[in-house]
Amino acid sequence: MVDLKRIEPLFDGWEETMVWSCLQGVMGRAEANGDYTSGMIVSRDFTFLAGVPDRGLLEKAKGPILVPRTEDWNALIEAVFGEKAVKETRYAIRKEPGVFDRRRLEAFAAALPDGYELRLIDEKLVPVLLSENWSRDFCAAFDSPADCCTRGIGVAAMYEDVPVAGAGSYIVYQGGIEVEIDTREDHRRKGLAAACGARLILECLDRGLYPSWDAIDLRSVSLAEKLGYHRGEPYMTYWIG
Repeated sequence: MVDLKRIEPLFDGWEETMVWSCLQGVMGRAEANGDYTSGMIVSRDFTFLAGVPDRGLLEKAKGPILVPRTEDWNALIEAVFGEKAVKETRYAIRKEPGVFDRRRLEAFAAALPDGYELRLIDEKLVPVLLSENWSRDFCAAFDSPADCCTRGIGVAAMYEDVPVAGAGSYIVYQGGIEVEIDTREDHRRKGLAAACGARLILECLDRGLYPSWDAIDLRSVSLAEKLGYHRGEPYMTYWIG
């Protein structure tokens, strides 16, 4: 069993909600080398690496996304995983609790095409979302539908009573969630992601939660900025194929 108090200094000041969640004992798991000079936090698809690069610890990493805190991990990652390790850039989004314009968000949430409606994710909807690859990440972090609806929060755009877009909780931490947004391919470019994201942010604000956002690409950055967030710094990750 890893002593979270001993590993915490390696991750101190790292503004990643999956790191926070693990150190808070909410979600994820931590590992360290024998003297706690190197540590990793594993949460969903992400493995966060901090401290002195340690080959033995790194060889336990499953990926598929490795996030080194410092560049001195890079050479070791490439040595251990070889051609399987592909560099990818992600984009941090600033965490600014007072930045949101409720009227603007309400307008986005209301701007649905005919035939669509927004619905909070409930226990009946969770199994449906888990059954589809595009939507499973809204609920996959949780132990059960009840757990998902108790600790998590999510919104689905429904078309003919079927979910076709949504925004949900990739993970949760004390005081907030990490936002996950996606749209089924045949329903894209209709403003559904913006509507779902706006409604999710409003629901979070009403519940005293912060909707943290991290962007996989520039399209995600653009959507975040549309909803009121501000871009932070790009950072390097490795995709382990």
